[in-house]
Amino acid sequence: MSNPFIDVPQRYKNRYLLMRHGHSQANAQRLIISSPERGLAAYGLSEQGEAQLKDLLARWQWPTPTHILHSDFLRTTETAQRVAARFGLELQPESRLRERHFGALEGESDQHYHDAWRHDERDPEHREYGVESVASVAARMQGVVASLESALSGETVLLVSHGDPLQIMLTALEGRLLSEHRQRESLLPASITLLG
Repeated sequence: MSNPFIDVPQRYKNRYLLMRHGHSQANAQRLIISSPERGLAAYGLSEQGEAQLKDLLARWQWPTPTHILHSDFLRTTETAQRVAARFGLELQPESRLRERHFGALEGESDQHYHDAWRHDERDPEHREYGVESVASVAARMQGVVASLESALSGETVLLVSHGDPLQIMLTALEGRLLSEHRQRESLLPASITLLG
């Protein structure tokens, strides 16, 4: 199945730093926390996540961001706040950068991610267990970049999001089948990928 088309150019007017949030309390407890009802106000950074960000910021090796947009979940907001404080930037919450919603798997062990991912391999449009489809995640994530490309030029934009949405977006932007998003190497907590 092909990717949904979003008008994102292959040559970008801006540079994008795609950042997964630091290690979170949900990671520590091995829980799927994907709903706004749980993720906006709870399950922020763990002690490990705080240490990851402190280390990352002490040895920053990427272009200096000029804008920061972030998922409004607590773990991504706290991650973005640490980077914003380091560079003296304003934060801009962006709900399209939220975690992929995992429906009935919400609050379950993170081992259940594999239940959804098995269906992803067969059909990126599926909504088994009430999960948000891979195609829907790809469209909203690419939409963020398309909006920024229309509004800005020559900027370095840090996008702070979550592992699954970032992997799906990278798969889409690489022109690969969305069903292959789990074939990419997993993005580690507090990791940064340079786009453009």
